[in-house]
Amino acid sequence: MHRRVALSFCRWPARCYSSAPPVFTSFFYHNGQWKSQPLKATTLPVRGTAPTIHMHAAQPVFRQVEILTPMKLFRVYEQLSKSRLTMLVVLSAMSSVAMSPFPTPLPVLLSTALGTVLCSASANTLNQIQEVPFDAQMARTRNRPLVRRAITPMHAVRFALFTGITGPALLWTMVNPTTACLGLANIVLYSGVYTWMKRRSVINTWVGSVVGAIPPLMGWTACGGHILPTSTSIHLFWPPFLTDCAHHSLDLSLVDNPLSALALFTLLYSWQFPHFNSLSYIVRDSYAQASYRMLAVFSPKQNALVSFRHTLILTTVCSVLVPISGLTTWVFSITSLLPNAVLVRAAYNFWKHGGEKEARILWKNSLWYLPAVLGLMMFHKQGMDWMTWRGLSKGEVNPTAKGNMVAHQQ
Repeated sequence: MHRRVALSFCRWPARCYSSAPPVFTSFFYHNGQWKSQPLKATTLPVRGTAPTIHMHAAQPVFRQVEILTPMKLFRVYEQLSKSRLTMLVVLSAMSSVAMSPFPTPLPVLLSTALGTVLCSASANTLNQIQEVPFDAQMARTRNRPLVRRAITPMHAVRFALFTGITGPALLWTMVNPTTACLGLANIVLYSGVYTWMKRRSVINTWVGSVVGAIPPLMGWTACGGHILPTSTSIHLFWPPFLTDCAHHSLDLSLVDNPLSALALFTLLYSWQFPHFNSLSYIVRDSYAQASYRMLAVFSPKQNALVSFRHTLILTTVCSVLVPISGLTTWVFSITSLLPNAVLVRAAYNFWKHGGEKEARILWKNSLWYLPAVLGLMMFHKQGMDWMTWRGLSKGEVNPTAKGNMVAHQQ
C-alpha cells in the first residue's frame, strides 16, 4: 500500500527529481550576478532516460541605455517631480493667493507659481534619490525613473540641485524673502526629515502633513500677508447676530492677521490625514514589504481613528476658524457643512469597520473634498460681492479700507 502511494506521487518525474533545486525569481540579485560568468549547465530530467545537459550562454552584463530625446527627458523630469503631487501643491498655494485681501501683480503671481513648482520638484527628486532600494520593492513605485534606470543618479542630483537653487532664488528676487525661506524649508523638511523618518517612526505622517500645509503659507506671504503677530491686535469677525460688524466686511486690511494664515495652514494640515491614512491602508502590504514604519501597518485601528479625528477638526476649521478669521463670510460655515458631513461619515465608517472598501471610499472623497472646500472659500470670500462683480448692483467702497490698500501697495 505504501508502495502504491509512493508511486502515485512520482507520476510526474519532473516533480520527483530531488536533485534539482527550486528556482525562485527575485527583483534583487546578488552583486555577483553583475560579473561576467562562464557557461552554466542545467540538468533537465527526462522520464526513462539519463539526465540531459544543455549549455546556455551567459547573459550580457550590461544593456545599452535608451537615448533620451527632449520629450522623453521631459517626461522623466515630470516623473521625478511627481507632477500630480506638484500640481496639488501649486493649487493650495494659488488658493491662498486668491484668498488674500491684497492685490497681486501678474509677475508676482507667475513667480510664486513657478517657484513653488521648482521647490516641489527638487524635494520630490531628492526623496526618490534616497529611496531607490525601497521603491524597487514596492509594486506601485517600481516604474519610477531611477528604479528602472531611465536616468542616472548623478543626472537626477543635478536636476534636484538646479530646481532646489532656482526655486528659492526666484522667490527671493521676484516675490519676497519670507516666501523663499518657506520654500527652502519645505525642501529640507520633505527630502530630509520626512524621508529619514519614514523608516524609523510612525510620526513621519505628522511631519509630512506639515510639509503639505506650508504651500498655503507661501501663497499667503507672497501677497504680503503676515503669518506672525504684529503690533496690531488680531481681529475677530464675529457672526452678524452677535455683534454689529458690518464695517469689518469692507475693511479688508483687517483680514491680514495671523489667524487667517493659521486657518489656511490647519485646513491643509488636517486634510492630509484622511487622505494619506486611507491611502496608506490600501497599500499597507507594499509599505510593510519595504519596511516603512506606517501607522496603517503597525496599528490599522489607530490609523483609522486619526483620520476620523482630523475630519472633525476640518469641520471645526470650516465652521468656526475660517469665518472668524475674516477669510470668508459666515455663510461659508453653512455651505461647507455638506462636504464636511460626507467626509466625516466616510471617516467614521473607515474607523468603525476598518475595511479596504471603506478606506477607498474615504480616499476618493478626500480627492474632491479639498478643491470643493477651496472653491467655496473663494466664492464666500470676505468683501467679495458677486452682484457688484457682475454689474447687477452698485458696490460701496469703505474709505478706510481703500486707504489701507493704497498704503499696502506703496
